[in-house]
Parts: sequence; structure tokens; C-alpha cells
Amino acid sequence: MRKKPELTLKTRALQYLARREYSRAELAAKLRPYVQIEDDFEQLQPVELEALLDDLTARGWLSDARAVTQLLHARRLRFGTQRITHELRQKGIGEELIAQAMPELKETELESACGVWQRKFGVLPQDDKEKARQMRFMQSRGFGFDVIFKVLRHAQADHEE
Repeated sequence: MRKKPELTLKTRALQYLARREYSRAELAAKLRPYVQIEDDFEQLQPVELEALLDDLTARGWLSDARAVTQLLHARRLRFGTQRITHELRQKGIGEELIAQAMPELKETELESACGVWQRKFGVLPQDDKEKARQMRFMQSRGFGFDVIFKVLRHAQADHEE
């Protein structure tokens, strides 16, 4: 049985990037276990990894801005601003890029929340217990209370017409 050849760091990086966009911090975390470390006692940031990430960025293959765009496109219709912002921070996206994405997210948040509420519930809560359950669900999806109340008021207005 033949042993597979060891993949280079660059090959691994390109395989990851071929599947989806990654932020610089996210790709670094994925590749870190494969970096050859000279001294096991000193876990310094490997120079080889930083050089590779710089090269991928310079070539336009690695972009935090594209990673933000992809995540917004994928999550916008299902989650609120709070949840998406948290996820961007977890992926190591800088505050400047997050701040740039906020106005676009805020514009469509109410529409997204209405869609999420309609798909999940579709009927007004009949009592306080049901209202609290619906609100908790919407909050878990990252929508703020102000947006949740607007969704319920909007649904109430539609119901009364």
C-alpha cells in the first residue's frame, strides 16, 4: 500500500480556498497544525505561514472583504445583525470591515426578520407564553428586541386588515 505524499502548506491553503472564502485569521488557524515547528517548546507564530498568507493576499486569492460578503450573502435571510456580527468577529474579521457591512445589514434586517418569523410561526401568538416563545426564538436568531417588536406589530396589523 502506497503512502500518500505530504501536501505542502500552499496546496492545503488552495484546497481550502477552492471550497469557500476564508478570512486571514480563519485560514491561519486551519493551516497552523500543518506548519513545521522547529522547537516544540516555543510556539511562536511561524514565519512560513505568515509569508504564505501575505502571498495569497497579494495575489488576490485571500480576502477578508470577500469572506464578509460571502457570509452576509449566506446568512442575511436567516439571521439578524447581532448574530452575523458575532460570527464575523469569531472568524477574525476586523472591526472596520464589520462596520462597513452594518448599514447594508441594518437596511434588510426587518425584512429578514419578517421572513424568518413567517416561515417559523406564521400566526400571531395567542397568549403571553407563546409570545415569549416566539420572541426567544427570534432573539436566538440574532434579532434585537426593537426589530422583534416591529415584526409582531406588523403581523398584528396585517392580521387586523
